Amino acid sequence: MSITQNYKLNLIQWYPGHIAKAEKNLKEQLKRVDVILEVRDARIPLATNHPQMNEWVGTRTRILVLNRVDMILPQVRSRWIEWFKNQSEVPYFTDAQHGQGITAIAKAAQAAGIELNKRRQERGMLPRPVRAVVIGFPNVGKSALINRLIGKRVVESAARPGVTRQLRWVRISDQLELLDAPGVIPARLDSQAAGVKLAICDDIGEASYDNQLIAAAFVDILNELQETYPKFLPPHPLLTRYDLDSIIHTGEAYLQALAEHRYKGDIERTARQMITDFRKGLLGSIPLELPPM
Repeated sequence: MSITQNYKLNLIQWYPGHIAKAEKNLKEQLKRVDVILEVRDARIPLATNHPQMNEWVGTRTRILVLNRVDMILPQVRSRWIEWFKNQSEVPYFTDAQHGQGITAIAKAAQAAGIELNKRRQERGMLPRPVRAVVIGFPNVGKSALINRLIGKRVVESAARPGVTRQLRWVRISDQLELLDAPGVIPARLDSQAAGVKLAICDDIGEASYDNQLIAAAFVDILNELQETYPKFLPPHPLLTRYDLDSIIHTGEAYLQALAEHRYKGDIERTARQMITDFRKGLLGSIPLELPPM
């Protein structure tokens, strides 16, 4: 969407030291990995696709996980399944917070293990558990997914990017070992529009953006979706929540109008509230990206 091109992210701390270090460690550990579970945000499956992912995957099995499926409507999910199928990929949809879709992922990882051990046997080697790694942007739900796979809270899971910093192996069963890796952010984002969506969904560090710009961009994206693909959204999400329709305003003008209408003119508070409401699902199930038509 062209509208987000105008928003310049404030790229302070865009590439924190611990993420650079984590990436280096990850490359080391990947030598020992058989399967990569790539976790993306179902609201923005393209923006949460790490540009180096194919390089990391190499010849390994990749299992594509789109988490937060509870935050998009079923028709959006169907559209993505169709689109990925055309790219010869099978996406697994999960709601890791509530444990939806986890069994299918464990089965897919174990199926890769059967294949691996068949090859090992042919070479006269003993079978071993399949080694999988979970990779994705910060805060897309990797730790929650691992906790669900393990069935108990082994990994610290927190709603702020960059909580997982060390790499560690966790045994899930006799067939499966998991490496929990910290969130990886690209060294630079070529797409400003993708950066804006990552910020709206809280998939990058807070120091990287300005709340008011991000909230205004969110309204613009929402307006454009409402005009072009209304069936993929709940009807009038902002009007329903705030008693003020956004469709006649630009994002910036709507933010000002809403601040006057509800928050005594405090635009910063308005921006924060709206972004929080979106992230908590209080505006309904809203995707910020749809498959390229």
